[in-house]
Amino acid sequence: MITCQKCAKENQDHYKFCLGCGSELPRDVSPKPFSTQTPPHGIKAVSLPPRGFETAATDPPPQFVPHAAAAVIAKSEAPATMPAKGQSAPPPASGGSVSCPQCAHENTPSNLFCGACGYRLQGVSAPRQPAAKTSIAAPQDMVSALATVSLTALRADGSDAGTFQVSSAETSIGRDTGAIFSGDSYLSPHHATLQIQPSGRAVIRDEGSLNGIYRKLERDVPVELIDGSTFRIGQEIVRFEALSTESPTSDGVERFGSPRGDAIGRLVLVIGREQVGNAFLVPASGMHLGRERGEVLFPEDGYVSGLHCRINIEGPSIYLTDLGSSNGTFVRIHADLELHTGDVLLMGQQLFRIAISE
Repeated sequence: MITCQKCAKENQDHYKFCLGCGSELPRDVSPKPFSTQTPPHGIKAVSLPPRGFETAATDPPPQFVPHAAAAVIAKSEAPATMPAKGQSAPPPASGGSVSCPQCAHENTPSNLFCGACGYRLQGVSAPRQPAAKTSIAAPQDMVSALATVSLTALRADGSDAGTFQVSSAETSIGRDTGAIFSGDSYLSPHHATLQIQPSGRAVIRDEGSLNGIYRKLERDVPVELIDGSTFRIGQEIVRFEALSTESPTSDGVERFGSPRGDAIGRLVLVIGREQVGNAFLVPASGMHLGRERGEVLFPEDGYVSGLHCRINIEGPSIYLTDLGSSNGTFVRIHADLELHTGDVLLMGQQLFRIAISE
């Protein structure tokens, strides 16, 4: 055994540096050879630790293979954790020896300095195995990411005038939204709400706006009209009103009225907030609307096609069908409407083409 002259700690006779204080041990005892535990073929070089070893200027440093710390790092998938200044090193995970990062010599956990090269071992611990990864199941309603809905404003010639993208679960659309909506005085401040559901469905709701939301009909695809349904062709706003037979009063008196024949309803032109214009009876045989042909004509409206749309009766139901008009037929929505890519909406004085992407 070799006794350190500085701290009086006993060290094995092959140690060159004290395990207690790191000082160089006396040379009066011939050191025994020791193994650095380095493979004969060498190891890949890595950067040296920031703190080196202490040695006397007159004594050459001990022989060791540089960068032997790689032998320690190669054994672990995660780097050792360095404790904060002033804290002692945690015990090794395996409960065995601590390898010196500089020369790979195995030291007991109580050693403060490497017995082979004098490297300070405080803060060096045995490598820890990384914790097993666990998977956390996402809530069912969050499995699918929200879709993105694009509203592209269309000019009169069909070209794009600007796009507004919606990717949040609920978005207000109206004049207060700004962007492509701000300059339209026919839009209410909070005109509509667009909702995107986790399933990817997009739904738009009219929030009681003054001028409403209209959806463009597909050509030759009939849509049912109910009492109070409103549609637009060209610049004309038309409301359908069903007609019912009035019963006599309680004392048996019948009300006067012009003969209506077989009419099942009427079309009323909406010309103001609470004002209506001409009215046209809808016979049981149906009718056509257009600028040049049909039972109801709008000769001065250049946005109405020559033969624009048809109203026909099938059983108890009344249907409106676009006949391939140039500018389309639009029906005002009265309930939540599910949107699809390619749909065209009329809000205010603007047309918006819908595109939905996952």
